[in-house]
Amino acid sequence: MTRFTLRTLCLSALLAAAGCSEYKAFDTVGYLRQQYAREMGAQEAARVAVPFELNDEIRGSLKTLPPLSSELRRINQVNQFIFDGLKLQYSLTPTKDAAETYRTRSGNCLSFVNLFVGVAREVGLNPSYVEVTDLQKWNHREGMVVSQGHIVAGMYLDGELHTYDFLPDRHKAYREFKPIDDVTAAAHYYNNLGAEALLAGDLVHAREMITTATRIAPRFDKAINNLGVVQARGGEPEKALETYRRGLAISPDDSTLLINMARAFQQLGRTGDADQALAKVEAENTGNPFFFIYEADVALGRGDANKALDYMVRALRLDDELPEVHLGLVKVYLALGDLGKARHYLARSLKLDATSKDALRYARLLGQ
Repeated sequence: MTRFTLRTLCLSALLAAAGCSEYKAFDTVGYLRQQYAREMGAQEAARVAVPFELNDEIRGSLKTLPPLSSELRRINQVNQFIFDGLKLQYSLTPTKDAAETYRTRSGNCLSFVNLFVGVAREVGLNPSYVEVTDLQKWNHREGMVVSQGHIVAGMYLDGELHTYDFLPDRHKAYREFKPIDDVTAAAHYYNNLGAEALLAGDLVHAREMITTATRIAPRFDKAINNLGVVQARGGEPEKALETYRRGLAISPDDSTLLINMARAFQQLGRTGDADQALAKVEAENTGNPFFFIYEADVALGRGDANKALDYMVRALRLDDELPEVHLGLVKVYLALGDLGKARHYLARSLKLDATSKDALRYARLLGQ
């Protein structure tokens, strides 16, 4: 045997041995921590959670699953593990990371995606976070809009994006999807926590969570908007205006930023600037039912129930499967004194989303 042949055989044997060795998945948790450190510095980054990180208990449970070669079968296996094995239950708040979702067996949509992504990557799949861009929900208090996106899990199979969601009792006519990277997903997670705190009136915790979101992803416009809301609620309308302008430099036509900017102008007595901002919002949001829900709420605050009804009728025509639309009609008909119609739309709202705290509060009020 020649030296060349022997060397070739040895090289072939080494390559074969390497090919048979255990596959080591890319460490997405470690990589995300590196990205945190680049944006925030190592000391602050060490205190920031990776939403999809699994703990030893979850990994131990996954070791009991049989190995499957087909990606589709493994995706089904992940869903069965989460829904059949854990019997995961929907809970609107708080948003949870993967470990807490597993521990409590409950969570909202983003909580589910955190667990799904972590588990799917652990079994050798390559899922991603996906933002549903045609379902941009508006929550509002005191004339200001709090920004939250809707996130689902996604994975490409044969070149086609498949999505996986946890949104009970909800019509899911989504049309537009945008896969996002883990950094943006982590910013969504902290922004969600901040938005929940904002809506609960806890400005201190809201500021902490939302600031973390903006540090993770400095160009994440939803967190920038919510930071402005925190500042405005804290009696700093001038500082809020600066923050909104920073967000508009990134997303010039963002309606939530414009509405909140108008509110800050109103706080400062600059009514002309406020009217100009609101006119631009209305011109660009004729197809957004959440905008008309917002306008109806503002009209109710002014005591104009008939104008509020006009806005809610427009919202209903745009999307009659949104529970928020029917809940808005409940508020309007209560203001108009029509309890029969208020009960009718409350029943519809609860049918679409039986977990809504606002709807359940009105149910108690109306004896339903």
